[in-house]
Amino acid sequence: MIVITGATGTIGSELVRVLAGRGAPVRAVSRRPETVRAPAGVRVVPGDYADPAAMAAAMAGAAAVFVLGVLGPDGADADRALVATAVAAGARRIVKLSAIGTGDPTLGRVGTWHLPGERAVRESGVDWAILRPSSFASNTLSWAADLRAGRPIANLTGSGSQGVVDPRDVAEVAAAALLSAELDGVLTLTGPDLLTTGDQAAVLAAALGRPVEVAEIDPLEARAHLLAAGATPEFADGALAGQAFVRDGGNAVLTGDVARVLGRPPRSYADWVADHRAAFTG
Repeated sequence: MIVITGATGTIGSELVRVLAGRGAPVRAVSRRPETVRAPAGVRVVPGDYADPAAMAAAMAGAAAVFVLGVLGPDGADADRALVATAVAAGARRIVKLSAIGTGDPTLGRVGTWHLPGERAVRESGVDWAILRPSSFASNTLSWAADLRAGRPIANLTGSGSQGVVDPRDVAEVAAAALLSAELDGVLTLTGPDLLTTGDQAAVLAAALGRPVEVAEIDPLEARAHLLAAGATPEFADGALAGQAFVRDGGNAVLTGDVARVLGRPPRSYADWVADHRAAFTG
């Protein structure tokens, strides 16, 4: 039995689909299981990180667990608790979703948010793998409303580039890691190209057949927007530190880990846009 936490998220939902398609026994954990549309054969169970008993029941009998923690300055306890619960449930393998740059001192506080969970996985006493993906291609769905309205897309990273990765590739690597004890250690997952926001705008323009403008956003303006949306000051500052890290070239990283695991090149941002074009046109 493979247990997937965060089963309705960007990676978790795709991971459930991939594993089910391969005939693996899957248990998907959700705070609201009645709202989940899962593939045939997938059991959806209730689970809330704030409810240890529910998480213990969700992981009972698990052979492997995909751990998606709580990103933020207050998520350390939840991450450690998930790992401890998986081990107590008898899991022999844990795969944790982390983030590129974790542990890099130049990234600042945000670079430490995944470290307690990573440390718990490393010290769990079971087989483990840690996935550190670069920026998701799907993050640009946040531009969809502006594009449909003919407005410029926001750029917080200047001319900094990233190895933008397709979430489907991340999910496929996660599936491989859950199914094989031979795939272990830390994997840094990127797409095939280093792309700036302007590069991504150009890909979208080609797909949509019209110009896509880019507007530079002042970090102070972005911080005010995050706070107005309900973010804590520490979370807002951490998020902006991450953007500054990219802006300064810290995330200009490409690896061959996706190709090594999947036996094929990673999908490009253009591939992802082609498959999600409707999201930007309405």
